[in-house]
Amino acid sequence: MLELIPALVRDEGEVLHAYADSLGFLTIGIGRLIDERKGGGISHEEAGLLLLNDIKKHTDAVVARLPWVVNLSEARRGVLINMHFQLGNILFNFTLSLRLIQDGKFDAAATEMLRSTWAAQTPLRAKRMADQMRTGRWQ
Repeated sequence: MLELIPALVRDEGEVLHAYADSLGFLTIGIGRLIDERKGGGISHEEAGLLLLNDIKKHTDAVVARLPWVVNLSEARRGVLINMHFQLGNILFNFTLSLRLIQDGKFDAAATEMLRSTWAAQTPLRAKRMADQMRTGRWQ
């Protein structure tokens, strides 16, 4: 059965983003139908694997730019990873908040986080993240 893998890769191709197949249905990877109109999608387990890969990717990106985050509690480091998950590299524009976090001034950092456009756009998430930064406890 291992011979089937290269045959399918050859015949289906490998596309690492969603695309419309020859019939116009959303597909990804190696011929994986994800279009719900045709019963496609992913399983809960597959979503979990994607999430674990994404968490690693975002953690690596945050640690690469802000190596001091490894000294934060897991909950506070989780705030920055959560924000990077949502905002990407825009996180690094939160220079005052990041400096306050690095200095251990978590209350002030949380207050600054809530003064941002991000907090205005996603207020419930921002409040949870600010509370988590302030308390050091998962929200």
